[in-house]
Amino acid sequence: MKTVTSPLSRRTCLVALASLLACAGAHAQNDWPSRPIRLLVPAPAGGASDVIARAVGESIRKSTGQTVVVDNKPGAGGILAVDALLSAPRDGYTFVLSPNSLVTENPYTYKFRVDLFKDLAPLAEVASVALVLVTNPQLPVRNLGTMVAYVKANPGKVTYASYSPGTLSHIKGMQLNRAAGLDMEHAGYKGSPPALQDLMGGQVQFMFDGMGTSLPLIEAGKLRALAVTSAQRLPFLPDVPTLAELGYGDLTQTMGTSVWSTPDVPPDIRRRFREELLKAMATPEVKNQLQALGMQAGNPSQSIAGLEMQLKRDNERTGQVLRSINYKP
Repeated sequence: MKTVTSPLSRRTCLVALASLLACAGAHAQNDWPSRPIRLLVPAPAGGASDVIARAVGESIRKSTGQTVVVDNKPGAGGILAVDALLSAPRDGYTFVLSPNSLVTENPYTYKFRVDLFKDLAPLAEVASVALVLVTNPQLPVRNLGTMVAYVKANPGKVTYASYSPGTLSHIKGMQLNRAAGLDMEHAGYKGSPPALQDLMGGQVQFMFDGMGTSLPLIEAGKLRALAVTSAQRLPFLPDVPTLAELGYGDLTQTMGTSVWSTPDVPPDIRRRFREELLKAMATPEVKNQLQALGMQAGNPSQSIAGLEMQLKRDNERTGQVLRSINYKP
């Protein structure tokens, strides 16, 4: 005997199915995290971003009872990590932890297939670090004033290094050239270590570098710090003035490290993971790890909207400087 299903009963089944799916989704969110979390890092193991990710991940493990797996995807300016995030399920178990240069600098050098400001959603800035202007201690330069005098006394003979063209390290040198009326030439390297090696060897004379790589050399007396790009003096370099103190306030800027998801991850999961990140930033263990890298924890009171505005502003600022020199990757 053939069973006839009325339109009403079909609608009833569909409503019931939708209700079951909604309940299942709500249960999954309420149960989050119920399995390991994957944290993509666009840098090799042992680097600053990797150290931050592992410190934050261990704190979250203690808080939630779930392992945070750090998945290193170095190379291509973060493209590999972004592709891995976008190809993962949008269920709140895959995130990216990266320097903010992923969205503020790298799009000017690398060709991403997506719009990073539309396809990624920042959750929190977990760390920030200033750049430090360093020189070889054997150079007759004791402070920024004598540096300016030295460069002007040696026109066309002074070179500043950067850890890569198109990065903040490159841009700060250009900005100082303009602000102080200098003519330093730029030499771009593939990372800080080879640039610092040449700086200590005398092949280049100055460099804006990240604190993590320069601080140990400053403390060992192998580099001399002239100024920092932070808004205030740093606790681990209390005698080094800020550029703002020295009359170059427009050069004030720090490099952040943030965590991103995709915007279609359930809002409740994004909120809860942000809360876990903020809790991790407040722990002594994470703060100590950051200090060892010359970094400070991000501002816990910064909203997501505030972070988005900051990232867009820094992206536009980078673009203005690079366009002014007709920069080509």
